[in-house]
Order: sequence, then structure tokens, then C-alpha cells
Amino acid sequence: MSFTLIQQATPRLHRSELAVPGSNPSLFEKGAKGQADIIFLDLEDAVAPDDKEQARKNIIQGLNEIDWGTKTMMIRINGLDTHYAYRDVVDVVENCPRVDMILIPKTGVPQDVYAIDMLVTQIEQYKKREKKIGFEVLIETALGMANVEAIAQSSKRLEAMSFGVADYAASTRARTVGIGGPHPDYGVLTDKDAEGKRAYYWGDPWHFALSRMMVACRAYGLRPIANQVFTPSDAEVKKAQRIVEAMEQAAKEGKGAVSLDGRLIDLASIRQAEALLNKAKQIKAA
Repeated sequence: MSFTLIQQATPRLHRSELAVPGSNPSLFEKGAKGQADIIFLDLEDAVAPDDKEQARKNIIQGLNEIDWGTKTMMIRINGLDTHYAYRDVVDVVENCPRVDMILIPKTGVPQDVYAIDMLVTQIEQYKKREKKIGFEVLIETALGMANVEAIAQSSKRLEAMSFGVADYAASTRARTVGIGGPHPDYGVLTDKDAEGKRAYYWGDPWHFALSRMMVACRAYGLRPIANQVFTPSDAEVKKAQRIVEAMEQAAKEGKGAVSLDGRLIDLASIRQAEALLNKAKQIKAA
């Protein structure tokens, strides 16, 4: 391990998020009864400009009156390049003890996060809030992706990152045929076979962006968000349990490594297995 140790973000079960438009409060109760770990009440893209102020009022009322159970409640504020953003933060944070996180859209530079951190810190001090609000950022522009590692280190409030593929595609002027989908011209040809034919395989145009964001998250203690990808399967949980049991037996015998199913299991393997088992326990307890 490096001598540099990174503190992990506030632990939350955070595999998926349900977006609920703030302009449609009839959906609030349904969202509260759903299975998503986190609900974000949206003030940004899902709300028309003329509805922004009413959506903000709807969210304040909904957060204060609806039983959201143990879900993490988050609001997505408007972009920092709009005149809506500061009121989104001030009005909701001052009046809603139930809000847990703020989702900052189209984050481009670390200073974007710093600005919201400054505002939230002052409100927390003024309102004497005991529960510290966390942040998630949306990386959905070329600027944000170019600065993703710096953004990941921008605030102690920062807990997670997610990838906004639609705006990212527009920002990078990508050729797309559907949101988040591949493009038939984006691929590779294999070498010629015995008959001189070459097969063509589509590539994933978003792989680089997602991988870079994921690495930045893991390097600096944040959570990358995707439900199925980060939910351990039953088979993976069972294998992790076997690894832990095998290493416990090896420790009793004074061994630093052991073979399991023909593969070498060492301390790195047990750290990986323990992380997976901890995630499985969080999911089971939810």
C-alpha cells in the first residue's frame, strides 16, 4: 500500500438512484415506496424554466411531509451557470432537515464544488444542522472529464460521481444513434481469416469515460454509481466467503497464502473478498 491513505466517503448503500421531477409531486409517494437506494428530487433538466420556482416549493413540502423511510434523499440543483442554483441550495437546505445530499450537475472544475460547499457550510452553521450534507457530482461534459481527478479531490463533502452520457455526447460532439448506445461505425475489424474475410465488432464509445471516472472514484474514496454492476451475485458472495474461510484456515496454520480451486489466494485476495462481503451485507440490511 502507498503511504498516502485516502479516507473513504460517508458509507451509504448507493447502487442506483431514482430521478423524480420536482414539478410532478404526484410521483413523490410512488418514489418513496420504490426500491431505489437513493431518490433525487430534480430541479434541473426535468423541470421547465417556468416551473422552477414551484418545483422548489413542491420539493420542500415533499421532503417535510412524506415518509421517505431510510432512503437517502438528494436534490439535483440547477447548473451553476443559471440564476436558479443558489436559491435551490438556500431554500431547500435551510428548510429541509431531511435532505441528505446535493447532486451538482455538469460539474466542470473543482471550483464548482467549492462554491456549493461554501454555501452549504454557511447554511449548516446558521441553521445549526447536525447532519452534514454530502455531494454527488455529475460528470457530463468534456471539461468535467478532463478535470475528473481534480474534481474527485475538491471537497470532503464529495461522496460519489455519476456519468451523464447524453450531455457528454453532446459536449464531445459524439455521433450517437441513441442515449448511451453504441454507433455502428465505432468498432474494429479482425485480421483476415483463411478465406480472406474480416469480422467487424462494435466498440463501446463510453468505455473510456466510464473507466476514467471509475478510477478517479476508487482512487479518492468515492462511489461510482451503477446498480447491476456493483451488486454482487450469489455466486460471487459464496466464492468470497470461501476465500475468507480458506485464508482463516491458512492463518491458523501459519501460512501467508493458500491455493483454492487451483488458484493462489493471498492477502490481496482476502481484502477483495472482504470488500465484496461488506457490500453484500449492506444490501441485505437495506
